[in-house]
Amino acid sequence: MLPVRPTAAPEGLFSSDPPAFSEGEAAAIARVQFGLAGTIRPLAAERDQNFRLDRADGRAFVLKIANTAEDPAVIEFQTLALRHVAARDPGCPVPRLWPARDGASLATVLGPDGVGHAVWMQTLLPGVPMGERPRTDTRRRAAGAALARLGLALGDFHHPVARHHVLWDLRHAGELVPLLRHIADSGQRALAGAVLARFTGQVAPVLETLRTQVVHNDLNPSNILLDPDDPDRISGLVDFGDLVETALVNDVAVAAAYQTAPEGDPLDGVLPFLSGYAAVRPLTVDEAALLPDLIATRMAMTLTVANWRAARYPENRTYLLRNTAGAASGLSRLAALDARAARDRTVAAATGDESTFR
Repeated sequence: MLPVRPTAAPEGLFSSDPPAFSEGEAAAIARVQFGLAGTIRPLAAERDQNFRLDRADGRAFVLKIANTAEDPAVIEFQTLALRHVAARDPGCPVPRLWPARDGASLATVLGPDGVGHAVWMQTLLPGVPMGERPRTDTRRRAAGAALARLGLALGDFHHPVARHHVLWDLRHAGELVPLLRHIADSGQRALAGAVLARFTGQVAPVLETLRTQVVHNDLNPSNILLDPDDPDRISGLVDFGDLVETALVNDVAVAAAYQTAPEGDPLDGVLPFLSGYAAVRPLTVDEAALLPDLIATRMAMTLTVANWRAARYPENRTYLLRNTAGAASGLSRLAALDARAARDRTVAAATGDESTFR
């Protein structure tokens, strides 16, 4: 195991500039460190730097270059988790690691400024991001079932830094209050502030009593791949950069927040996802009862962090704000629902009690 760094300030990783390697430099890293050559092009990323590499034989890979603020032990945690899932559930659709020339999972390269960056290579899974296709109830159920399957595979995975500080971990939502000022829209700012206040006062104390484990923590539609030949089948779950040990229900809430219906009743999109999850791994009543609040909290976090990051990195504004419109719309419509009725519906779906699903 790599040594563990002291916990950094909550916003540290998000405040440091992402790596800035050129395509030529990335190609050289792939060739020298991993023995892979091919056509290379950049992929969008928030705090690290990713490149897609396509070999002449048709195989594709992702070269990942870590932010210098990232603890090497955390990167080890992420790569070992992928190995663990592959061992526990070989059919689970997650990327597979491609070892460095020396057989290790990770390598280190120097950036233009002479600072070392951890790098690793993994397979690129085939598929189309769920966000680029119509969102149907069948696909939502399939996504829920896939997340539950992944959670089961990770259930007995442990690592010394599993509970490291991840800004996107719902446990830390209250820490974002000082960043609310970056939300320009006063209505959105007030709504997000109210949600974070409720989380701190009423939700967080209950959350601390619930079961925990290592979870994906970021199953948004860009990280769910649909099989091109059978788009109702999930062909990939990707991007383990927010992996963390936290309350299991947080993982479900994060993913569900991105499945809200685009108009009308937001739970119309959430309930099929929860039903699919429960078919594989039902939540407890206590866990499921928190879902409306946790979904709203994730949306408030999305608005807050994205606007803060966009102000800091305007050149990446489009990517950073890509989910804010949906979050703002979903948050306002969630707030308009009858709280008890919303809780009853989510409990029914997430615990597998289909008798009161609708």
